[in-house]
Amino acid sequence: MHPRPDPTGPGQESVWDYPRPPSADVTPRRVEAVLGGAVLASTDRAARVCETSHPPVFYIPREDIADGVLQRADGASWCEWKGVATYWDAVVDGVRHPAVGWSYENPTEGYRHLRGAVAFYPSKLDRATVDGEVVRSQAGDFYGGWITDEVVGPFKGEAGTRGW
Repeated sequence: MHPRPDPTGPGQESVWDYPRPPSADVTPRRVEAVLGGAVLASTDRAARVCETSHPPVFYIPREDIADGVLQRADGASWCEWKGVATYWDAVVDGVRHPAVGWSYENPTEGYRHLRGAVAFYPSKLDRATVDGEVVRSQAGDFYGGWITDEVVGPFKGEAGTRGW
């Protein structure tokens, strides 16, 4: 059972209009991730992944992530569309921040352009921005959506949304 989508305003998108399987398109928008006072990543060529009921997730090319901050984390998960996810810790000024992001090192056909790009959990960063707008985190301990003023829900991840 799906909820009733929130109304959209001018310039807004409903996550209920996003496709399943998800889209994954490169965007020229400025996407940044900041942790421990340092810019971990900054790009204008992230892949914006949009899936029904989820806020967009931005995958940042590895070349646009600060050198030496990522270290492989324990664990993995599986996405029915993209394949096996690898998790990443970030080490900033000698401090390890566990599982701040994930990537698909060998994504499935149709998502090959995500290979090695890293998606960061906004909830585990000091700040994440899209074109200068500070992102709000998607609820739940599994999801990594980037909520901006341009997207409306309701979003999967809140209590009671597991069955969506």
